[in-house]
Amino acid sequence: MYSAIPEPVSSDTNHQNKKRKVLLLGATGSIGSQTLDILREYPDHFELVGVSAGFSLKKLEEIMKEFPAVQAGGIALNDAPEMLASKKLYRGDNQMCDMIRDLDFDILVNATVGFRGLEPTLKAIEKGKDVALANKESLVCGGDLVLEALQKHGCKLYPIDSEHSAIFQCLQGNRIDQAARLIITASGGSFRNRNRDELEGVSVNEALAHPNWAMGKRITLDSATMVNKAFEVIEAHYLFGIPFDQIETVLHPESIVHSMVEFKDHAIIAQLGSADMHLPIQYALCYPDRMNITEEKPLDMTQTLDLHFKKMDFERYPMLKLAWLVGREKGNRGTVMNAADEQAVELFLDEKIGFLDIETCILEALKNIKNVENPTFEDLKKADSEARQFVRDLF
Repeated sequence: MYSAIPEPVSSDTNHQNKKRKVLLLGATGSIGSQTLDILREYPDHFELVGVSAGFSLKKLEEIMKEFPAVQAGGIALNDAPEMLASKKLYRGDNQMCDMIRDLDFDILVNATVGFRGLEPTLKAIEKGKDVALANKESLVCGGDLVLEALQKHGCKLYPIDSEHSAIFQCLQGNRIDQAARLIITASGGSFRNRNRDELEGVSVNEALAHPNWAMGKRITLDSATMVNKAFEVIEAHYLFGIPFDQIETVLHPESIVHSMVEFKDHAIIAQLGSADMHLPIQYALCYPDRMNITEEKPLDMTQTLDLHFKKMDFERYPMLKLAWLVGREKGNRGTVMNAADEQAVELFLDEKIGFLDIETCILEALKNIKNVENPTFEDLKKADSEARQFVRDLF
C-alpha cells in the first residue's frame, strides 16, 4: 500500500534555505493557535500568506495585522465586512478552497476539525502542494481519495497529530516495510477510571475535563469515547501504508510515550515528550530539521516517575473496536461514523442527549445508512449529510 508520508531523509538535508510560504486553515483552534506560535518564533523561516479563522472575525483581523505577509483571510460568514484595505477577504462555505486556488503558498496547514477539512486537503494536493495535516477526518472520511491524489500529483502529508508524528519520528532511519507493528498509545480520556455503569448521567463539564491535554471540545469528548483513537487507527493505516492487523492500541495514562513502532527484529522504538503540540507542529513544518521551541517545556525524565501500559479494553471502549471494522469496509463508512459522531457530540454539548447516547448514534447510523463502494467526493458529502440528519431524527 502507498505511504502518504515522505521517505526518511538525511538530517543534514536543510529545507530552510528560503522562507516557506504557509497557508493556515483553522487558526482559532488549539492546533491553529500553536501553529501561529511556531511562525512567530521563526519569522526567518516561515511566511504566513493566508489564514482562515472560522467565524471569528475579530481573531482573523488580529492575525492579519500581526503577520504582515498575509495576503488574504477567510471567514465562514457570508456577510462579513471588509477589514484591511490591503488584504483580500474570502467569505462563506468555499472560502478555504478559494484561498487554496488563488494564493501562492508552499505548504498547507490544515488545522480544521471535521468533514469540512477533506475538500481543502484534496484541493491543495491537486494544486501540487504538500499538507501538514491535523484534520484526521481527511483520511478517516476520504483516505482513498487522498491517496489517489497524492500519487497523481507527487505530494506528501506531514502528520501533526501527536501519535502519528511520533510514529513518523520513530521511522526515521528505518524502512516502513521493516515495521511489524504500529503501537498507538491512548490516555483513556476523561473517564478512564470509571467503568461503563458509572458513565450514566455524566455531565458535559465532567466529559470536558481531560486529565492530560488541553484540547477543543469535540476532540476532548472523542477522547472520552475513544472515537478519536478509532480515527487515529484509520489515519495511521493511510499515512503509513500499514495493514490494519499490524496496528494496535495500548492504554498509557501518562501520555508521555506518544506512540511506538515495533520492527521485525522485535526492537521497539518509542517517541516521548510533554503533552504539548508545539513539537509535532514544528516537526511537520520543519522536517527533516528540528528547531528549538521555547513554547514547549522539556520533558524531565527524572520527574516522570512510573510509566504504565495496559492492554486495551474493547468492552469498555466499544467505539475504538469499530476502527478495524469501519477501516476495512472502506466506502463511506468512515464518513458515516464521523458525521454521526460530530452530530451526536453537538447534541451532547447542548445537553439534549446523554454521554452514552453518542455511541448509540454512531452504531445506528452505521447500521442504517447504506455503504457506497469506491465513493466520489460528492458521494461522501451525501453520506455526511445523511448521517447527520439520521442522528438528529433519532431524538
